Amino acid sequence: QVTLAESGGGFVQPGGSLRLSCVAAGSSPSIYTIAWYRQYPGERRELLAYIGHDDFIYYVDSVKGRFTISRGNAKNVVYLQMNNLTPEDTAVYYCNSGHDWGQGTQVTVSS
Repeated sequence: QVTLAESGGGFVQPGGSLRLSCVAAGSSPSIYTIAWYRQYPGERRELLAYIGHDDFIYYVDSVKGRFTISRGNAKNVVYLQMNNLTPEDTAVYYCNSGHDWGQGTQVTVSS
């Protein structure tokens, strides 16, 4: 089992940036493969990006060029840098590892 904790959400104006952090803890081999998802109210969580244990990186097309996933100095810390945010990015953002999820962090983009 992996315990995940997200932080870094908040309120930002359109065009602004936020950096989300995810800290993973646990003994599972999956701890180093971390994905970021977001969820709009009443909808399913959607994948945004992931970074594999070998640092392979994948982005969905909708966030390519605006979002960047990266690993911190500690391999169990993963960031999601989000730039040029729009109101459509307003959602709860989650990090995921295997079957485990964090509690989510709210991102609100509004003028």
